[in-house]
Amino acid sequence: MSDTIKIGHLFPIKTTPIQLEKADKTHTHQQGKPVSTEFRDLLESKVLKFSHHAETRMEQRGIKLQPDSLTQIMQAVDDAASKGAKDSLIVYRDIAMIVNVPSRTVVTALEGNQMKSNVFTQIDSAIILN
Repeated sequence: MSDTIKIGHLFPIKTTPIQLEKADKTHTHQQGKPVSTEFRDLLESKVLKFSHHAETRMEQRGIKLQPDSLTQIMQAVDDAASKGAKDSLIVYRDIAMIVNVPSRTVVTALEGNQMKSNVFTQIDSAIILN
């Protein structure tokens, strides 16, 4: 009998896949140090990602973002998430970006000249930054 019995339980406790998943919360890093998946999830939840399409558009249009600009945009995504937004238009200086808020992914980006005669659809919020 390989099932564990805990004090106060009449029957053995069955191990479910969910319990196994919770028990295996650490992975080993390249140097042999354990890396917590909660930390990795937390880190990924704060990082702003760019889709391949957005990267291509930004490269084609010569859009470059400085670290302080990225910080402001990430804060705007945090604000949108706190309001329950799903897809947001973020306008930062002369750059417009469509961001999928739950995945924190920039879907596409436009520069000033292309924003003038565009209709943005399938967004539920807009954030204008200075």
